Amino acid sequence: MTAKIQLYLFLIFISFSACNPKTIEITVSPNAEQTQELTFKTLNQAIQKALQLKSENDKTQIQINILPGGYHLSAPITIGSPLNGLKIIGAGKSEVTIKGSVPLNLNWEKFNNDIYIANLDAVGQKSSLRDLGVEQLIINGKPQTLARYPNYNEDGGFWQGYAADAISKERVASWAKPEGAIFHAMHRGKWGGMHFKITGVDENGEAILEGGFQNNRPSGPHPEFRMVENVLEELDSPGEFYFDKEENKLYFWPVAGTNLETASCEAVVLKSLIEIKGDEAPVKDIHIEGVKFEHTRRTLFEIYEPLLRSDWTMYRGAALFIEGAENCSVKNCEFTNLGGNVIFVSSYNRNVEISGNHIHDCGASAISFVGEASAVRSPAFQYGKFVELAEMDTVAGPKNELYPKNCVAHNNLIHRIGRVEKQVAGVQIAMAMDITVSHNSIYDVPRAGINIGDGTWGGHILEYNDVFNTVLETGDHGSFNSWGRDRFWTPKRDKMDEMTMANPQMPLWDAIHTTIIRNNRFRCDHGWDIDLDDGSTNYHIYNNLCLNGGIKLREGFYRVVENNIMVNNSFHPHVWFANCDDVFRRNIVTDSYKDVRLLSWGKEMDYNLFPDEESMLKAQLYNIDANSAFGDPLFTNPAELDFSVAENSPALKLGFKNFPMDEFGVLSPDLKKMAKTPEVPVIKTTGELSGKSSATVSWLRNEIKGVDSMEEQSAYGLNEAEGVIILKMWNGSKAYEGDGLRSKDVILAVEGEKVKNVKEFFGALKKYNYTETVKMLVMRNQAEQELTVKVR
Repeated sequence: MTAKIQLYLFLIFISFSACNPKTIEITVSPNAEQTQELTFKTLNQAIQKALQLKSENDKTQIQINILPGGYHLSAPITIGSPLNGLKIIGAGKSEVTIKGSVPLNLNWEKFNNDIYIANLDAVGQKSSLRDLGVEQLIINGKPQTLARYPNYNEDGGFWQGYAADAISKERVASWAKPEGAIFHAMHRGKWGGMHFKITGVDENGEAILEGGFQNNRPSGPHPEFRMVENVLEELDSPGEFYFDKEENKLYFWPVAGTNLETASCEAVVLKSLIEIKGDEAPVKDIHIEGVKFEHTRRTLFEIYEPLLRSDWTMYRGAALFIEGAENCSVKNCEFTNLGGNVIFVSSYNRNVEISGNHIHDCGASAISFVGEASAVRSPAFQYGKFVELAEMDTVAGPKNELYPKNCVAHNNLIHRIGRVEKQVAGVQIAMAMDITVSHNSIYDVPRAGINIGDGTWGGHILEYNDVFNTVLETGDHGSFNSWGRDRFWTPKRDKMDEMTMANPQMPLWDAIHTTIIRNNRFRCDHGWDIDLDDGSTNYHIYNNLCLNGGIKLREGFYRVVENNIMVNNSFHPHVWFANCDDVFRRNIVTDSYKDVRLLSWGKEMDYNLFPDEESMLKAQLYNIDANSAFGDPLFTNPAELDFSVAENSPALKLGFKNFPMDEFGVLSPDLKKMAKTPEVPVIKTTGELSGKSSATVSWLRNEIKGVDSMEEQSAYGLNEAEGVIILKMWNGSKAYEGDGLRSKDVILAVEGEKVKNVKEFFGALKKYNYTETVKMLVMRNQAEQELTVKVR
């Protein structure tokens, strides 16, 4: 071989080596010995070694292999750009557990016949746990219940048990130490929950509350759906514990058969476990796989930020937090018994993949993709706020790059989340672009399975998901939910009409890309299957099987809904614009349309299959659905959730096309084996589906009726399906004069007396039979107003 050829081969070898750098494997093992150079007892030690190796040669590829065992973190693991390319591979999610808890070696003593007490000062936890508080106690690997009223009941509904008298004066008076108690309540409209610290008792014996900021639609606590925790006097059943911060003591009533002398005991101390964070440069190619994550603190009283004008405020943090990342992944892991958010993809992120994970029994949201408000042009942050058009940035699209884009949530099994917080979702998207959510199974959640908080900036694809048993502890929502309170949107409808008529492309300034919802199976028994609320714009919705709640489109523009099946329900067009350009075609509905307050019927409503002629004729009265038909769709096998239609179905003649009925939800065999499927619906007749509507009544030459449906509650922005709607207002009516009543007002109270229906309204007026004016509380443009109304 000539010297020239040898030199040539050597250069090829050097080039190959540079392109394919050596991978160094580091091992983490609970049995590691100090003499082993690349084997460590803790993940933190392994990370430090990886940093050292990368500092010596940043081309080095490093893989940390975690051997079977449980690993308690003393602080969150932070992975930045110096560790680009790092892989953390566990031996398997059933073999490796990373925990944010600390073991406690406690000396339990009898407090009374049932309860034991332990002094944390005696085990060296004096300062840390006294400062943090113990809100999560783990005994023999199982989370215990913080002493509460009412007691925990899995089938107890809101909060798994609620009581109107949770913080009544009488109950608070029975507590020796109200300070340190935690009060939870639903929003008055059941739009999520709120949480308060009890800091003392006032001179009237009422609990002094601090908090309640965890919802972006402010309200007082719901009068009925309430629960209180961490009160010694409420420690009254097995499995409950109480922490006395002042004395730094734990009280615990063990379940039968627990030997506290040998039991393992852990207290949860960390808010997050792993943080993948870029700084001046993005962190790249970090991959985590085969690990179980457990035990993070509840984050109820951290800083919450509003996600624009959606109903959400949210803590920007999680057990696994990713920010400023590119080409990173979290695969085939398990996340359980976590107090707050699970995975949070925050701010700038590109090509982050969350797939194959099992997420269950956690306190808040499962997977969140949330950008920065600084990327939004002319942002507004609360429902009633609005940037005036003259002051508005009118450029379309984002202002900077600080948002997730081209990220994926795929093949994840998500259930029993929102165990503490109620404004949560299986997958949450806000201020993001081009997010794909596919083949996830999401169920047993208090609010939406999938939520899109705003129109900025669209381009999302939601496909082949199985989403059901949703909105279990809230209301006025859907298995899929979205809002579109973007630059064009304001609660003042006349102003919004004026702006969008003058600027037809204005709704697309933020929703610049079409969001696609296709080939999913949804079932919501407490709302809509697909709920596009307040202004949601630029959607294409097709090939979805909706098993109970139907499809709702409220306000918004440029939505195409086609080739969907709505079992036991129908289409819900609410409060449409005159120029909305919406399309509804070639769908199968099994009830008549549920329309509320439309200015138009959109661009096209046709070729749909109705259940009977009456439902079809009702639509055709509005000069729509001219080519639609009615009849039995001839579903193939509803008992097995197969709602494809037979070859002789009248739907096929209208252009409807069958779509796969066996591709919903998770794909991995291990996840598929665990995943539930939705309950098979009992097919109802149109007579069974159509409830009775309140009669229209004339009052002072005005037409009124009672609120009697969920649709009307949603359309008028009411907390409950109660009140009296002014359907038509005569301008010559006494009640119209001055700043009186207007069409579409909903009367909620007369002289402070709540009125649920027309009968109660007339009953309340009768008490003021000789009075010229009365005060009325009304809902107008989804805001409560008090008016002085002439009634004589």
